[in-house]
Amino acid sequence: MKLFRVFFGILAMSLFIACSSSDPDPADPNEDYIPTPKPLTVPPIFDRLLPPPTVPSDNPQTVEGVALGRKLFFDPILSGDGTQACASCHQPANSFTDTDRFSIGIDGLEGTRNSMPIFNTAWNTKNKFFWDGRASSLEAQALEPVTNPIEMHNTWQNAVSSLQSDAEYPELFNKAFGTGNITKELTAKAIAQFERTLISANSPFDKYLLGEGSLTPQELNGFQIFMDESRGDCFHCHGNENSPLWTDNIFHNNGLDAIITDKGLGNVTGDPNDDGLFKSPSLRNLAYTAPYMHDGRFATLDEVINHYSEGLVYSRTIDPLMKAVSRGGVHLTESDKADLKAFLLSLSDPSFINNPDFQDPN
Repeated sequence: MKLFRVFFGILAMSLFIACSSSDPDPADPNEDYIPTPKPLTVPPIFDRLLPPPTVPSDNPQTVEGVALGRKLFFDPILSGDGTQACASCHQPANSFTDTDRFSIGIDGLEGTRNSMPIFNTAWNTKNKFFWDGRASSLEAQALEPVTNPIEMHNTWQNAVSSLQSDAEYPELFNKAFGTGNITKELTAKAIAQFERTLISANSPFDKYLLGEGSLTPQELNGFQIFMDESRGDCFHCHGNENSPLWTDNIFHNNGLDAIITDKGLGNVTGDPNDDGLFKSPSLRNLAYTAPYMHDGRFATLDEVINHYSEGLVYSRTIDPLMKAVSRGGVHLTESDKADLKAFLLSLSDPSFINNPDFQDPN
């Protein structure tokens, strides 16, 4: 009988250990856990014309990581009062920006720059994010809004505490990263994974380049104006049919102001030669991203075209590519303006803003 009790005790302990090891504590890192790989789907037009997407080796795309990042992106849990999410200022219907000139934070305060749209970030080979390039990676960019006093006005300590005490997040982090010990770095990694899936490459112009659709004569003429150095002269900063990001991801002073009050890149580098330089935005999805420019000063695309046509002003750091600044602009005819606008709108991708994988899962 004594031997039986000893044997039963050993058996019970073995079963307890076996059950415990198969159901690990979410707070403990599991170095052997491997989430499900989810490589980015490269659109045909990008596969043909662009280098492969850039994904950090320490943050590979996974099914679980993308799902977690998507949930975090739309969840107001990261903000100081639980009312504002990343998606509050980066809405799918607006190509992941919003319609305000300056977005409003949780305390009712306005920012000083227009919210940037989010798409095709995995092809930003310059690795400079925000209008002024102050973040060196998508992961670094994801960290900033949480602690910005005008935006989500929180601390990462509080944000992580909220996530850690939530009923779902520890297990979701465990599935994505093999640990339920939540950190700000893992949170940013998950958000960045989701943001890298936001790929837009199915506009009418994309279909035209692939031989799968046609453009109107007005759109085709608008493209010729875009490419013509004596008329639109747009392609130096925004690419061409062989560079389908429609941005060079470089920083320029595009002749907005004679007196520079927002130094842009100059605030980051400390170099006065960079004062007033801002990142060239992509021309994709302009149908959804008004207002325009780093400070949202132009409510319509017509105003943007008028700026380059008649509104250029000189300042000390004006980009040499603004060759017509001495004349105030390139002086397009009204017909040319209409055609150029038609071409620019052909770069908009309705399937992107309606993609069910990019909507709020909560």
